Amino acid sequence: MIKKAVIPAAGFGTRFLPATKAQPKEMLPIIDRPTIQYVVQEAVDSGIEDILIITGKGKRAIEDHFDRNHELETRLEEKEDQLLLDEMRRLSDMANLHYVRQRELNGLGDAIRYARHHVGNEPFAVLLGDTIMDAVIPVTQQLIDTYAQYGGSVIAVEEVPHDKVNRYGIVGGKTLSDRILQLDTLVEKPALSEAPSNLAIAGRYILTPDIFDMLDQTPAGKNNEIQLTDAMLLLLRRENLYAHRIEGKRHDIGNKLDFLKTTVEFALKRPEFADKFRTFLKEILAE
Repeated sequence: MIKKAVIPAAGFGTRFLPATKAQPKEMLPIIDRPTIQYVVQEAVDSGIEDILIITGKGKRAIEDHFDRNHELETRLEEKEDQLLLDEMRRLSDMANLHYVRQRELNGLGDAIRYARHHVGNEPFAVLLGDTIMDAVIPVTQQLIDTYAQYGGSVIAVEEVPHDKVNRYGIVGGKTLSDRILQLDTLVEKPALSEAPSNLAIAGRYILTPDIFDMLDQTPAGKNNEIQLTDAMLLLLRRENLYAHRIEGKRHDIGNKLDFLKTTVEFALKRPEFADKFRTFLKEILAE
């Protein structure tokens, strides 16, 4: 039912300067895989293989990462490292990847507009390129299932502490089940007194193509940018919107502390060095 995905990955990554001066923040590795590879894999694991990545100036490394590198493959063949060779070849075969550049950084909503001709008149998934989801059932698949049941755009949400609601887009609405809400409002980074709930938008969406008309009508909002949240509020006047409380954990790789936490958590799941790493951490904490 959902055949295409869009991954916005055009931001400067200023919170990680100077590391992101010459490389995309989406290429910062969690152990040995760049962030965006986890995002692409989530889309693929959700049954989507047609993926458009919205990039920007200085983001060529993303394209190179998913492209073939024949010289590297030849070297791995010479070393008879078949496992690593197979992994490198899978990168270029994992999905049908397309790229378009956002001409100027004008907000997430503006970035989504660049997908209009690619997705056409179909509903599509949006996965933010600096957010990793750790879930048994891929979060994008969870949203696809909700879309199949209810129709209308679906937004992934998670509970956040009340003192942090001003950092996120916040939703409010009528509870339909333990996981699903029918929305009646969305607010971008509200003050606590103006927040309709503590359910924050979590970086995954299923959007209907009507969103593009709404984006065209959306004036600049917070930070003088085109906010996707504002466009979805307009869309709410035309169709039902739903929020899905995710089953899983969101990792915001755009945040330094969360990046460090994610690296540690993922390292502890790697069987080849998890035990030694856990011992190391215990030794550090005991000092």
